[in-house]
Amino acid sequence: MARINCFIPYASAEQARATIDGLRANGLVGKVYLLAAEGIDAQYEGCEVIRVNNLTSSATIKAIAAHADADYTLVYTKYVTLKFAPFALERFVGILDDSGSGMVYADHYNVTDKGYDRAPVIDYQMGSLRDDFDFGSVLVFCSHCLRAAAEAMKADYEHAGLYDLRLKLSQRAAITHINEYLYSDVELDTRKSGEKIFDYVDPKNRGRQIEMEQACTEHLKEIGGYLAPEFKHIEFGADNFEVEATVMIPVRNRIRTIRDAIGSVLRQRTDFKFNLMVVDNFSTDGTREAIDEFADDPRLIHIIADYYDMGIGGYWNLAAHHPQAGKFIVQLDSDDMYAGEDTLQTMVNAFYEQNVAMVVGTYQMTDIDLNPIPPGIIDHREWTPDNGRNNALRINGLGAPRAFYTPVLREVKVPNTSYGEDYALGLKISRTYQIGRVYTPVYLCRRWDDNSDASLDVVKMNNNNLYKDRIRTWELQARIALNKRKA
Repeated sequence: MARINCFIPYASAEQARATIDGLRANGLVGKVYLLAAEGIDAQYEGCEVIRVNNLTSSATIKAIAAHADADYTLVYTKYVTLKFAPFALERFVGILDDSGSGMVYADHYNVTDKGYDRAPVIDYQMGSLRDDFDFGSVLVFCSHCLRAAAEAMKADYEHAGLYDLRLKLSQRAAITHINEYLYSDVELDTRKSGEKIFDYVDPKNRGRQIEMEQACTEHLKEIGGYLAPEFKHIEFGADNFEVEATVMIPVRNRIRTIRDAIGSVLRQRTDFKFNLMVVDNFSTDGTREAIDEFADDPRLIHIIADYYDMGIGGYWNLAAHHPQAGKFIVQLDSDDMYAGEDTLQTMVNAFYEQNVAMVVGTYQMTDIDLNPIPPGIIDHREWTPDNGRNNALRINGLGAPRAFYTPVLREVKVPNTSYGEDYALGLKISRTYQIGRVYTPVYLCRRWDDNSDASLDVVKMNNNNLYKDRIRTWELQARIALNKRKA
């Protein structure tokens, strides 16, 4: 019995033939619709054509919903051949029948010129608000839930329609991950992980990002997680600090870059006293000896951590609670450098000028030799005083360098991890305090082969993404509870 209508992107018969024929050979499939742009000759026997302007627009989603008259609706999102494992469609339908989910998605294989690579995906949760959440290319919906979610869509987006749909759907039904490899297609984005992570701040994607922010903000308001722009005032009255600012560098085995990082700090020109804490955990490549080359400078404090259970967040907690910590603590990664001699002064000034508990600057992307590389200057213009802390739940990072008012940092504390710790800290601080911005480049972010995120395999990327989604879930739960207490 036919139970699924399928919607397939169509550019040509050659491109879509194998996918269409494979679907129509399955008795569960009823109608196959071809999503084709105007001007495309989209004739294929037994299929109906829906003219679309963009696969992810609101208009396309509503057109799909209008034709979703079977029990379930399959939407494919790539212009490459889709091949299902034997009885895979039966498995999708069976899980939908048994779970009552609004949508299911599955692990799959990526076809390469060398064969097949496993492409596992991760579980969806409340905090899975990233618009680039990886569901794979096959989305199978409960048609009733799809139509209800599409009907609830209020805006007309060019890019954020599919994102808007799944947010609306998540308010009404479960989105379920099937931990089984059920299909194969071709991976179109073969860049390394370190080349993908800045897509959301690339200026050429700004229009798309604005739409995504609007859709996410509307979702937060509908589920009670939106925070109005009301912030706790800070007096900056703490006077029990020996210095005004501390620069903190966490490091392990960075012999190639640590001297540059330290030198860029010690060259800072300020109208206040500052020091530098380098927190070193089990370096074995000569990094410790390189740090000690600067021991004659009384501003340098070399902290030997050597805790087996300590991540970068733990380094931060050691520095923040150190008796010689300054009133403000400013971050510098051991790979990177301050862009000029006024970086520290600029960051500290921003605390007083904007009355904030945290400041995030702007950085220039460079290679290891400090030559500028794409996408260039990353200023995180998506952060606005009114909506920054809400949009922060959608994006994957807040920027650099990051600086903190030490009494707040000591109160909040940093998760003892080496990935996402700064993001979790920023989310929690922004729940109460305003976060300030510096929009002039003050930091050089150096990309090279030894960056911790330069080339991650899918398992590591999934672990990282799952953890950040969990951070968002916890923060979203806290914000919903906060709003309920205020009501």
